[in-house]
Amino acid sequence: MIPRIVDHRPLSGRRRKVAIAAVATVVGTVLAGAPPAYAARGHAPDAPGALTVDDRAHPLNVEGTPRFGWLPRDADPGEVQTAYRITVARRDGGPVWDSGKVASDQQSYVPYTGPGLRAGAAYRWTVRTWDRTGRQSPPATGEFETGIADSQWEGASWIRRATTEADDHTLARTEVRLAASRVVRARAYTAADHTYELYLNGVRADRGTSFGYPGEDYYQAADVTGLVAAGKPLAIGLRYHWYGSGQGRPAGSRGVLLKLVVEHADGTREVFVTDGSWRVARDSRFVAGAERRNGEGDRVERQDARAEVTGWTRPGYDDDVAPFTAAEAVGAHPTASSPHLIGQETRLAERTVAPVALRTAADGTVVADFGVVIPARPVVRFHAGVTGHTVPIRAGYTLTDSGRVATSTLLSQGTDMSFPYIQTDGAQEFRAFTHLGFRYLEIPDAGEDIALDDVSAIVVHTDVPPGAEATFASSDATLNEVWAMMARSALYSVQEAFVDTPTREKGQFLGDAANISYATMGAYGERDATQQAIREFLRSAARYWNTGDDRGRYNAVYPNGDGKRDIPDYSLMFVDWVWRYWVETGDRALLAEAYPAIRDTADYVLRHIPATGPTAGLVTELAGGSGAYRFGIVDWPEPGRFGYDMSAAARTTINAQGVDVLRTTARMAAALDRPAAEVATYDGHAADLTETINAKLRRADGVYVDGLSATGEPSAHAGQHSTSYAIAHGVAPRSDLPALAEHLASMGMKQGPMTAHWLLRALADADRPDAVLHLLTNADDLGWADILAQGGTFTWEAWTLDPGSNFSQSHGWGAQAVVDVQETLLGVRTAGPGAARVDVAPPAVGLDRASGVVPTQRGPVRVDWRRTGSGLRVDLDVPVNVTARVALPVTAGKSYRSAGPGRATFLGIEKGRAVFEVGSGRSSFRPVSASAAQPR
Repeated sequence: MIPRIVDHRPLSGRRRKVAIAAVATVVGTVLAGAPPAYAARGHAPDAPGALTVDDRAHPLNVEGTPRFGWLPRDADPGEVQTAYRITVARRDGGPVWDSGKVASDQQSYVPYTGPGLRAGAAYRWTVRTWDRTGRQSPPATGEFETGIADSQWEGASWIRRATTEADDHTLARTEVRLAASRVVRARAYTAADHTYELYLNGVRADRGTSFGYPGEDYYQAADVTGLVAAGKPLAIGLRYHWYGSGQGRPAGSRGVLLKLVVEHADGTREVFVTDGSWRVARDSRFVAGAERRNGEGDRVERQDARAEVTGWTRPGYDDDVAPFTAAEAVGAHPTASSPHLIGQETRLAERTVAPVALRTAADGTVVADFGVVIPARPVVRFHAGVTGHTVPIRAGYTLTDSGRVATSTLLSQGTDMSFPYIQTDGAQEFRAFTHLGFRYLEIPDAGEDIALDDVSAIVVHTDVPPGAEATFASSDATLNEVWAMMARSALYSVQEAFVDTPTREKGQFLGDAANISYATMGAYGERDATQQAIREFLRSAARYWNTGDDRGRYNAVYPNGDGKRDIPDYSLMFVDWVWRYWVETGDRALLAEAYPAIRDTADYVLRHIPATGPTAGLVTELAGGSGAYRFGIVDWPEPGRFGYDMSAAARTTINAQGVDVLRTTARMAAALDRPAAEVATYDGHAADLTETINAKLRRADGVYVDGLSATGEPSAHAGQHSTSYAIAHGVAPRSDLPALAEHLASMGMKQGPMTAHWLLRALADADRPDAVLHLLTNADDLGWADILAQGGTFTWEAWTLDPGSNFSQSHGWGAQAVVDVQETLLGVRTAGPGAARVDVAPPAVGLDRASGVVPTQRGPVRVDWRRTGSGLRVDLDVPVNVTARVALPVTAGKSYRSAGPGRATFLGIEKGRAVFEVGSGRSSFRPVSASAAQPR
């Protein structure tokens, strides 16, 4: 979904007079307050807030060029940042770099340009800003630390336990004594295939996961200063879990790597690393030979409390005896199997939640209800366990009529969601190591009473910037519930990566990732997971799609255990995703990094447009995919295609996406200041393809058919996808939009959750917010409200749970419509890269009121509007350094008056809306009668 970046320059003098005359005679006068008091001298700016380096408040492993960000703050209305100054210093205060005063409004991704920084070192930085009157702010201070290169692991070796187990749970430990000088800083750098936990003196210090291909794995850095004590013994324990290839993970090479650096007050430094002196043992709590949960690669987690190794993370443990043996040292990093590690920016957030209720099934089984589907690791506390007794704990999505967890293929997503637990005597606690998505947790044959506080779950999802969560509330209760479900589903669909589902397929599918990313950026201000995923798909192109006709394609899922495979539509979606990220963030560096691959994708489209023949001028049989995905997936699961003509050689959906790819490539070229000829070339190809689509793929009534056959016959079928894609991708003539939108609205929901956002976008582009609202809230048709009506609490893979299928009940791709709620129904849209400009355009019809907060790169935009008989009452709060274009529907005999500190400038009337421009601060717009409108 490409955000439109529109030229919002003020109307010229002549156009302005015409527009104002028109409103005077047709809808009455429109009055703004006096021009913003931008020139008035006020207060100096406050110290900037929300300081970040590479989008994080205090990153511990910055690699490459640090990029600074902040939010300028100023009590005065209509303020902007006119300059900034950044300084960087060592932790001891020694100066490193001073940017000097830089005349710029840039406040995000500002690159460091000073001398080289030491690896693994801590730095402090400051930033101050200047306002439009030349006054400067006090400085604000932040911190960051640099990561370590492959050559800087100081002898740390990859170690492992000698085993061929397909599901390898290993414990590794050593014990040291720290020097006597006071500890001032301690950092642990850890990597593993696939999941690790680090313990220091019995306390868990870090947990991380890396599912990359060799050379693409990650390491994490952790602040462990508070867990080490000068002159005291230090037990260092590592638990790692390697479980071969599967959905979302290549096999990699089993093992773990650690470098622990301790810095002392006397200036000395101690380094402790994994090597052949470490001792390892099987983590025998996990029963060997566990079966797979499904065909995707995860294994049932069977735990035996009788076999748990206890005390191994604490000082004084005797590891010279069984079960511990000498570690196998693979070699000092880097090795052939791990030639490169990347400092991981994303982190998993963990949060313990309690069930909302305990239920009792007909047979007496206790079932914990967590209220909504969560991605979590269940925890159960027992007070009187019996050695050898197995409690078959099981998670699930729904309950049977008897009150037990449903285990059918359909209702379990074809997944064995059990956690069999063998007890030891007495008090104990079952804690799962790996998460699943579930709502219910049953504890059959517990052997004792289970209370509400005996059950909990550790919810896991990617962390997001604190305080950046969007809000939304409206006059429609169903819409509010739909919003909450979608926002929650988006966040819960990102763990180590964007996932297909946190239960059945934990792989990062490109289509799913793009949809979910739109939602997490819009609803949570998320950046790091999106950056990581974009770079991973770029790596997929470099690894698998780097020669000949393969160029321009990306893996359908990456990283993954099944190697090279693509889906053509997904490759095209990647271009839109990168553009959306650029518009939201203004991150020019990542745009430039992706652009060569984007050009390859544009050329991939062009290679499949024949110059002659029955489908001349159209994208035809776009190479890629296999089976049901060959030449394109269109929608999935198959019922979501609603009869789309998959036999078409030149599919309308693919061609509309092709226009989008070509046009977006031209926009990227322009944004990157590429040669004008390059921009014109891709724009020209987009125009040619648009013309051909409209000539060959439309019926006489303007509705788009599904495509052309290889012999040139139009499809008899004209699915909703075809017309919605034509509108949403800017192919359909604007004069046709009213009729086409009415046609789409009359069809109800005839697209699956995977593509429904294109339908909502098409209706919004055709100025039908009422139809958008209806689709989102109609419980009598397929859609989000119908999921809620059926008891769902997470967006689904398909609109229906079809017998014989394993369709997921926790599929985040339908959460993308969060953005449609924000842009169409709340009326807030990013209008320029990095949100330097935003559009505020509440819908002319539909809701009676709506309010919300939309996180943007430059801070939160707050809007609250209510519909009255004479127009909209709007209250708006815009961040410093942002200009809002406010477009309000006008009616005959009415006008608007603006008020508040952030006073607005009236620009004119456009398409029945009064358009204002307003800067930062609070402003309000009130409908008044035309006769009451007097200059102020």
